[in-house]
Amino acid sequence: MMFDRTNYSDDELISIYKELLLPRMIEEKMLILLRQGRISKWFSGIGQEAVAVGATLALDADEYIMPMHRNLGVFTGRKMPLDKLFTQWQGRKDGYSKGRERSFHFGSNEHHICGMISHLGPQLAIADGIALAHKLRNEKKVSLAFSGDGATSEGDFHEALNVAAVWKLPVIFVIENNGYGLSTPSSEQFICNQLADKGIGYGIKAITIDGNNILEVYTQIKAARAYCISEQKPIIVECMTFRMRGHEEASGVKYVPTALFEIWGKKDPLMNYENFLLEQHILTSSIVEGIREEFKQYIEQSLERGFAEPPVVPVTEDEVRDVYAPYVSSTTPGFDAFPKKEMKLINAITEGLDEGMKHHSNLVLMGQDIAEYGGAFKVTEGFVERYGKERVRNTPLCESAIVGAALGLSIKGFKSMMEMQFSDFVTVGFNQIINNLAKIYYRWGQQADVVIRMPSGGGVGAGPFHSQSTEAWFTHTPGLKVVYPSTPEDAKGLMISALEDPNPVMFFEHKALYRSISGLVPEGYYTIEIGKAKKVQTGDDLSIITYGSGVHWALDYAKQHPELSIDILDLRTLLPLDYDAIRESVVQTGKVLLLHEDTLIGGLGGEIAAWISEHCFEQLDAPVMRCASLDTPVPFAIELEQNFMAKSRLDSYVKKLMQY
Repeated sequence: MMFDRTNYSDDELISIYKELLLPRMIEEKMLILLRQGRISKWFSGIGQEAVAVGATLALDADEYIMPMHRNLGVFTGRKMPLDKLFTQWQGRKDGYSKGRERSFHFGSNEHHICGMISHLGPQLAIADGIALAHKLRNEKKVSLAFSGDGATSEGDFHEALNVAAVWKLPVIFVIENNGYGLSTPSSEQFICNQLADKGIGYGIKAITIDGNNILEVYTQIKAARAYCISEQKPIIVECMTFRMRGHEEASGVKYVPTALFEIWGKKDPLMNYENFLLEQHILTSSIVEGIREEFKQYIEQSLERGFAEPPVVPVTEDEVRDVYAPYVSSTTPGFDAFPKKEMKLINAITEGLDEGMKHHSNLVLMGQDIAEYGGAFKVTEGFVERYGKERVRNTPLCESAIVGAALGLSIKGFKSMMEMQFSDFVTVGFNQIINNLAKIYYRWGQQADVVIRMPSGGGVGAGPFHSQSTEAWFTHTPGLKVVYPSTPEDAKGLMISALEDPNPVMFFEHKALYRSISGLVPEGYYTIEIGKAKKVQTGDDLSIITYGSGVHWALDYAKQHPELSIDILDLRTLLPLDYDAIRESVVQTGKVLLLHEDTLIGGLGGEIAAWISEHCFEQLDAPVMRCASLDTPVPFAIELEQNFMAKSRLDSYVKKLMQY
């Protein structure tokens, strides 16, 4: 192994040696503790430390890194205290995730590290968002994301590369090619000669380097950083390396040919670099021994403090509180007295977004066709002329990458709104929403200041892929907020509230209501509290608890049946639910019908019915009933769709409830 020490002083070379040695010694100690049964799990990076160490040293300390399992050198390179790292690995309260996450699934804004999730690919899109933030602020900075060779087969990898290329983002994508994705060899992952070849199709510069040569990694990543900043483009750096342990210790290494260990053992990044420094008389054996002894003492003392940390004591109130970033949602006092004008629901959403763009200079809108075209439903028509293409951004067909980029923007202090062209398309971005946006504050205290607009619902003959009611998919996910307005006034006020809220908000908009529902809407900037239901009308005979299109079905039904006194409650927010308002309506009538356009099985009505039965049983005069759509996909033909809709069975359910 040849080391080019050009432009490096002896002190710099020794400093690099220390950065390389420390994670190796920590790992060796961890393996001993694992064999002793004192720790439960470890993902070893022995043999490939030079990649993480070299890449970290090559960046500025305030440039974000998205590491993976085997990148201990990133954490030590950013000077994270070992005792606190150890409490993290042991699941203790003083760890970076308060015992809520394992191993390296955490981040720290203090150290400019964004923690991974187990799905491997999504962190690349976060790097896109952070790089976009640098670009919007004209900062001469980069972000860097690690990927293994196996993860390059993931869709998130390809989406992130495409977005970075199209948007010309200063991102360094480091691929640690160690030959195996767990036990699957590279020959069963891809057929290109090198993973760097994947950059060609995206128009991205890509290089392959010796990932075990610490000076080559350091030098090449520094050069890559300079390239990204000067050219404002991404780059792929494929680092050829090898892990000398299993995917994790429990998996073993039987699947790896013995000859590979012999070959790569001779390429050990630490031993080769240490020998080079000894041969060049930059180090002596006694200096090496002194450094090792210093690190040994540091490790032992840190572990002693870490082991002294007691097991976490659960405090339920703390756990529930930390699901959401702190924020007190409220309704603007006296907004009803504001001057008002008549508008359709879709125009109210537009006004809410427009007020948000004026009020928050750090708000960025993203989505397919939302710029010059104005979006599929023209919600953002004219915005690009008012706010420019930097803040109103057309996106590639990369839903997952754009959700991830939105999270990256949030990490850098931006707000963002992403438009799902149809809520049905959210399935291809599901992982980012459920596992990144929703959990990140609970995991390590990072807010996700993101709104995702979800044009939803049927009634327009659009068939099974453009008409689904998808809201219940997200009400089961702690950390998300789910909003579903039914009137123009609520749509505007709740949109502004969603943009203010630092938590991820899924904002549902019923397509059939866009232009069919009008109402008086206050002018200017006002908010409506998220989590607060609205009493639409008061009645004594039965309660209809509903949201979205169901509100208008209930109102129409009440007008057609003046002989019935119907209490109608519009939930408006589906997560969190307004249980006080639900209880009040139950007490008011004693007979409850839960109405929604979503299918019956798994619909939100089932959860509310269970809550009412558990908490309001004594106030009930009849069983809680649910009127929902058929448990089938949404059909295309209008006649079939009308039969599918819950509205077609509303009358029979009301009669059944009243006759009980």
